[in-house]
Formats: sequence, C-alpha cells, structure tokens
Amino acid sequence: MPDHAATPPIVIPPLPVLSEAQARVEASRLTLLMKKSVSRFTTYTPEQRQRFIRLARAAIASSNTPIDRPQLLMVVDRNPKVQRLCYVLAMPGAAEWETLGGTPVSTGKAGRKFYYITPTGVFINSPDRLGYRALGTKNENGIRGIGAKGMRVWDMGWHNAVKGWRPDHETGDIRLEIHATDPDFLEQRLGHPASEGCIRIPATMNVFMDKNGLLDAQYEQAASYDGRFRALLPKDRTPTPIAGDALVVVDSTEAVQAISSASVGHQPLLNHHEG
Repeated sequence: MPDHAATPPIVIPPLPVLSEAQARVEASRLTLLMKKSVSRFTTYTPEQRQRFIRLARAAIASSNTPIDRPQLLMVVDRNPKVQRLCYVLAMPGAAEWETLGGTPVSTGKAGRKFYYITPTGVFINSPDRLGYRALGTKNENGIRGIGAKGMRVWDMGWHNAVKGWRPDHETGDIRLEIHATDPDFLEQRLGHPASEGCIRIPATMNVFMDKNGLLDAQYEQAASYDGRFRALLPKDRTPTPIAGDALVVVDSTEAVQAISSASVGHQPLLNHHEG
C-alpha cells in the first residue's frame, strides 16, 4: 500500500499575556482610539464605571469563568434605563479591574410578539461557531436589520431567554448575536430596548471591535489553522494583545443609581420596532 504522509499536528499559538502595567497602557491606548473613532463613545462617571466593574465581577465569579491573563470583557447592561455597553479590563489575581468606556446599545424589547429578553450571563465567542458578515440586504420595510454590507456579526450561540411578550415569562431558545443595525433609520435610536433579543451596537463600534479583535482572542488562534476564520477576520486588522472572548450581560435594574440618558450626554429617543 502507498505510504501516506502523516498530517502534521495543529500547533495553536498561545494567547498573548501582558504584564499588569503593559495591559493598562494598552487599555489607555484603545480608549483614546475609541474616543476618536467610535460615535457616542463615553468613559462614564466614576460611579458608573464602578457599577460596571462590580456587576462584571459578580457575573464572572458566578459563572466560574477563569481570568488567567489581562483581557477585555464586553459588558452590556440590559437595564431598560441604561442600555449601554462598557469594555472592562479584567485582571487576574488581586489586581484592580478598570473600564475603557462604551456606547449605547439596544437589547431585547418586552411586549412585542416574538421578541425575547436578552439573557444575562457570560457568553464566549468560541471557534465552535463561525460568525459572519452582513450582506446589507433590506427587509420588506426597507430596513437592513444587521447593518450595512460587511458589518461583522458575532455569533454567541443558542441560549435560553424569556419570551418578552408572555406574561408568564415562558422561555425559549434564541441565537444570541452582537451586530450593527440599519445606519439610516435605526442606529440613532440605540439606547432603548428594541431588538428581538440580540445586542445592537453602533456601526463605528462594530468596525472598531472587528479591526482590533476585542472579542477575537480564540478566533485569532483558530485563524492560524482554519481558513474559514482567516477569511472572516479583516486582513488589515491589528488585534490587541488584551483581546478577550467574553460577552457579559448584566442587569442593574435593582441598583440604587441607574445610568440615565442625561448623565451620559444624549437625548431620550423613541423606541423602534425593526431589526
């Protein structure tokens, strides 16, 4: 029988590990870049920053998610009065965590049929699932539900969520995704619950996350041996060495102080029902 060359083993590159000082310098660099390039970006007040950190720590602890290197967490507060994301630099050991800042988002809307409440918890951007890019096609109402052509969609997997239209809080499974929304009609309305359960973000944040690989730590590893991931990730990307892989959805509804529209410098907007 003919000899067949053995398939070489897959060597997965290790995740980058920065020192505490290096990680904080990199977080400051990313914050400055987001201030310049991400619309409606804010660094929040000290009280708001501490709230994001406290809620993120609790979610990470309750889910037993390991933090063994300095890494970014995408923390989303689904509280209807908040509807914001904040990137948090999570540090191993006893080192203090810090925030970079964030933007308005829209999570699942209650009261409309087939709209789910975005579930809370820690969700990992794993190479077990391949994300994709928006085609930019319009629905019957002329809306590009996941954004303009080329916008990245992060697929965080199937998860159980409350059916927002059911008074008995019956649950069902949804495909939890992070994506942009229609740039012409819907993006300006971010900051209020409006989605079918996914997390809508500004297009400029979408591009920044994509090009800097903020949630792509495991995807970068996968790209080293799988052409599908190399094809998905931008060729001109500059992945940050503090990239993480975790979306942390929290709910500060019970908090004494909620982040209000006025405190973060944008005006209340009408709810919408598309996408």
